Amino acid sequence: MTGRKMNRWLLPEGIEEALPDDAAWLEAYRRRLVDLYRSWGYEFVMPPFIEYLESLLAGASEDLDLQTFKLTDQLTGRLMGVRADMTPQIARIDAHRINRDGPVRLCYLGTVLTTRPAGFGGTRSPLQVGVELYGHEGIDSDREVLSLLLETMAVCGVEGVNVDLGHTGIFREVSQAAGLDDTQASELFDMLQRKSVPEIDAFAAQLDVADAVAVGIRQLPLLNGGVETLAHAREVLAFAPRAMASIDALDALAREVGLRYPDVAIHFDLAELSGYHYETGVVFSAYTSGEGQEIARGGRYHGIGKDFGRERPAIGFSADLKMLRKVSSATFSDTSRRILAPCNVSDTVLNQMISTLRSQGDCVVYVLDSQGEPQELSGCSHQLIKRDDQWVVEEIR
Repeated sequence: MTGRKMNRWLLPEGIEEALPDDAAWLEAYRRRLVDLYRSWGYEFVMPPFIEYLESLLAGASEDLDLQTFKLTDQLTGRLMGVRADMTPQIARIDAHRINRDGPVRLCYLGTVLTTRPAGFGGTRSPLQVGVELYGHEGIDSDREVLSLLLETMAVCGVEGVNVDLGHTGIFREVSQAAGLDDTQASELFDMLQRKSVPEIDAFAAQLDVADAVAVGIRQLPLLNGGVETLAHAREVLAFAPRAMASIDALDALAREVGLRYPDVAIHFDLAELSGYHYETGVVFSAYTSGEGQEIARGGRYHGIGKDFGRERPAIGFSADLKMLRKVSSATFSDTSRRILAPCNVSDTVLNQMISTLRSQGDCVVYVLDSQGEPQELSGCSHQLIKRDDQWVVEEIR
């Protein structure tokens, strides 16, 4: 029993709390990001933390289902889920709560909860931030959302950003042009996920297809790198002419974003399929040096609105603000003065001055009874003191 009492301060693995310095940074940059998105025309929404499971997982992948904590609603007996991703919630809001024609821009920021961390030693309670743009399909909205991802990195002080671009349509068109059935396409998908070149070579050798098709399938896991990757892809995937449109879209997007953000390194990975069952077009991930996993990801996911009765083109991105804090070079310091003040409820002049100082952005801390060394305990740099019957602010020396 004693041992259990001593461990009551422990938190579950992957669940953490933010202490004052981290909490101040997260709150400051939360405000800056919401203001950034608003300046681009994105409206802020706050979905609920918990919903009925069928709504929460509408259009979602099996992975999201496994990542979702489930519980029974004591009022209705229905199964509910704690959100592990806010994207389906935003799609529901667009479809049924806003329900406007034409482009709709929404942004959000809130805690999500997952059954397992995304990576070794990672969090299970990310502070998810992101944007979604509904009702437009094309390079203009692709460019806008990817640009806003890069603006997010800049606002949060994340340096040395690299972007990986891919397109889920390439795998779909290659599979169809190669005549793969659902089982074969699933097998190839699994091998590409694991980047298992020997298995893919063996898989291609067993197919009853033309040599050019077998060569193209073997090359799929190798189609990553700089802009030369796209030229190579056009050559080895020529047997799938409809894939050329996806390659051209990536080329145009990279060129346009590169013009605006010349310091951002853009790479291509045409076998990037981590969002294949969820996303339907261009996909992108952001990385930075010193961090092995992605720090933001996004893409197109047109199908999700269908489950809410209103299928619309959609593109967005999301990031974990806690992760951005980890990789950020930006610091946050409270520049307001921290002023120590006596607690005297009967002194109306003093109390009015304290109210004025606080309204001007200063932090005023009361001296409590039996506080000891107040200026040391409070961390104050100034104090309110009475001089010649007037209250003045003086620096503590």
